Amino acid sequence: MHLGAGSSSGEEVSVAGRLIARREHGKATFADLMDSSGKIQLLLRKDLIGEEAYNVFLRLDIGDIIGASGEVIRSKRGELTMLVETFELLTKSLRPLPEKWHGLREKELRYRQRYLDLIMNEEARKMIETRTRLIREIRNFLDERGFLEVETPVLQPIPGGAAARPFITHHNALDIDLYLRIAPELYLKRLLVGGYERVYEIGRNFRNEGISTRHNPEFTMLEAYWAYVDYRSMIELVREMIISVVGKATGSTKLKVKDEEIELTEPWEEITMLDSLKCYAGLEVSIDMDKEVLLELARENEIDVPEEAGPGWIIAELYEKLVEPKLMGPTFVLDYPREISPLARSKSDNPEFTERFELLIGGQEIANAFSELTDPFEQRRRFEDQARKRAGGIIESHPLDEDFLMALEYGMPPAGGLGLGIDRLVMLVSGSQSIRECIIFPQMRPTESV
Repeated sequence: MHLGAGSSSGEEVSVAGRLIARREHGKATFADLMDSSGKIQLLLRKDLIGEEAYNVFLRLDIGDIIGASGEVIRSKRGELTMLVETFELLTKSLRPLPEKWHGLREKELRYRQRYLDLIMNEEARKMIETRTRLIREIRNFLDERGFLEVETPVLQPIPGGAAARPFITHHNALDIDLYLRIAPELYLKRLLVGGYERVYEIGRNFRNEGISTRHNPEFTMLEAYWAYVDYRSMIELVREMIISVVGKATGSTKLKVKDEEIELTEPWEEITMLDSLKCYAGLEVSIDMDKEVLLELARENEIDVPEEAGPGWIIAELYEKLVEPKLMGPTFVLDYPREISPLARSKSDNPEFTERFELLIGGQEIANAFSELTDPFEQRRRFEDQARKRAGGIIESHPLDEDFLMALEYGMPPAGGLGLGIDRLVMLVSGSQSIRECIIFPQMRPTESV
């Protein structure tokens, strides 16, 4: 609206929102009203609304939700303002808002009372809006390329698709235990068996594990599967997707992580896991090294390794601790050990490793992808190996899923699969150092334990 300072529009409007500030000037009062779109200044004059209504307004509390009607004007200082003619109290705020200038500084309180954080903290509101735009652009990107969005079960009889400890519940009517899914992977692959060639799902996964700056028990993942391609095609897909999605959602392809600027359009590095250990940690290791030698390297670097872990597992643990935090620019780490990749196709020239990659940006994993294993006999052998590890105490090992094996026996086309962490992508884009900043209502410990 083009109004000069001190001028009136003659246009009558109505607004509603939360009263967040008030400044009294004798027979006139300025106030700030906020809604989800922003805030507007209100001007109340005693001679216009009457002394009784004016005094009622002065008795309102900061935090009250009100409606108001009046003329749009431009104040003498040039601020767009509503000259209030009538107002009404819509909802009474019985508790005072946090102190105006300091807001909510204590992170635990901010996460527990996110509603107050959203009232007082513009950055928290921007985070939610950025998250929404990113998810919308991911959908647009995949939809434009012929992918079909689907929904798969959250309650599963066998928690498959990842190495993680599940949450367990009980279905009373069927009298069976069920699990909150740790991943939708095996159900999405069943759709490939059923004839769909490009499918994806954006949804919540649940893993009964620790809480940290990078982990929350409940989180959002994108999983996508594309028939008749391999992991090289998934590399190109995820690179193109992240550049497009971040650019459209934020207006820029530049990221700032720990005071380091990252330009997504620059070339992305590719390196194998073994080469990354040599390059970034000075360790020359191989899959056929004596296990005791690898265990000694793990002990030297304060890495706990389960007794049942083999060389591939130990190498991956060394990589995760010694290399991952150093990979700031976009980096595809290729060729993961078969031992920790039970659902990925082995490399033809070295079957101990798989056609798998993880994408690292800003020192943390953003995406995981591989050429899918479609051989039901090899998949059974992998599941059985995981079962032995599970019996040996590694309870995160993948369970054997007979129904999925049966599906593979009907024939699943060669395919590439991708999993991308939405919360971690939001962390990356927003510059947050904690995943709890990027989940609207993160899981918290009971207040008695804080």
